[in-house]
Amino acid sequence: MTVNGFQEQPSNQTPSPNGSKQNGSLPIKRILMAAAGVALVVAVVVWWVTSGREKTDNAQVDGHIAPIASRVRGTVVDVAVTDNQLVEAGTVLVRLDPRDYEVALARARADLADAEAGLEAARTGVPITTTTTSSQVATASAALQRAQSGTTIAAKDVDAAKARLAAAQARLREAQANQSRTSRDLDRMKQLIAKDEVSQQQYDAAVASAAAANAAVDSARAQVAEAEQAVMAAESRHAQSIDAATQAEADLRSARTAPAQVSVTKARAASAEARAAQAKAILEQAELNLQYTTVKAPARGIVSRKSVEPGQVVQPGQPLMAIVSLDDVWVTANFKETQLADIRPGSPATVHVDTYDHEYTGHVDSIAAATGARFSLLPPENATGNFVKVVQRIPVKIVLDAGQDAGHILRPGMSVTATVVTR
Repeated sequence: MTVNGFQEQPSNQTPSPNGSKQNGSLPIKRILMAAAGVALVVAVVVWWVTSGREKTDNAQVDGHIAPIASRVRGTVVDVAVTDNQLVEAGTVLVRLDPRDYEVALARARADLADAEAGLEAARTGVPITTTTTSSQVATASAALQRAQSGTTIAAKDVDAAKARLAAAQARLREAQANQSRTSRDLDRMKQLIAKDEVSQQQYDAAVASAAAANAAVDSARAQVAEAEQAVMAAESRHAQSIDAATQAEADLRSARTAPAQVSVTKARAASAEARAAQAKAILEQAELNLQYTTVKAPARGIVSRKSVEPGQVVQPGQPLMAIVSLDDVWVTANFKETQLADIRPGSPATVHVDTYDHEYTGHVDSIAAATGARFSLLPPENATGNFVKVVQRIPVKIVLDAGQDAGHILRPGMSVTATVVTR
């Protein structure tokens, strides 16, 4: 067929019902199907990566912070460190004026020496008193046997009675001297106890000593009276044997009171031992107080929050500064309670530090025993009926792998993002 001089070629293709529109839509459908497939693959990969991980940005770096405080009262004479200074364990941080404590130490040493000397004297007096009293009992028993035998003649009885009288008078003078001394000691103790300068124990010991001295005087006076009667009886030669026996029995009874004197001497020794122990304890406390005037660093770390200056008067327990240890830091991550189902101690973890935009590896060390709300200043009290269910957070301790913070650049309090692998 010829149209306008051109020969029209016959076509072997069968026209489509929709024409050219169907041919143009095929590439678009293929592109959409490919995009959907890629999106599905990406979703599967994202699900696979995130399904076995728990992540929280409510986390921070933690570490040991040692508060430094004075243990004694004093005036600061030297502050040997500055803020943000690295110090080693045992480094001197602050020195207090030690002169008051040096004087107290010297006084405590003198008191201890005096107490030990008194203790030695008291211990020496115990065997002496024991031996003396035993001898007195033996002498009185022998005198009684001689009086009962009736073999002594009147002259010897008179001489013996005079000898006993002289001995009794000597004991009386000795007892009176002891009485005078203990009475003066008691008067001084009364003045000191009124001023609270001596202990009640020392005052009671003085009262006991005075009472013992008074009893000794009475006993000695009785012995003198008995000896005088014996002399008169011997001189009159009346009932010589009976009087001698009676006097001997009286002397024996007097000698048998000696164990009481031994008990008093032992009590004095025990009191002296207690005073020595007390003086030793005071000396040890004085030595410790002198050592406390030098405040040292308990561990290696960086000085922070220094609030002490030379010339300042500090009190026991007053904060002076803090030592922040950078050798042992960890991460405390506060996960929601709904995230803890698969978190276990030992689970691997990664920590992204916001400050340095760096990621560290580690593992879960432990999980806290209670939620953070339970340790707050005002923990919630749900028993009142005002319960509102709020998802709680539980602290999880994450320990970093060794060698990752060799430069000690992590600081307690830094914000981090913690991720725990649970699959």
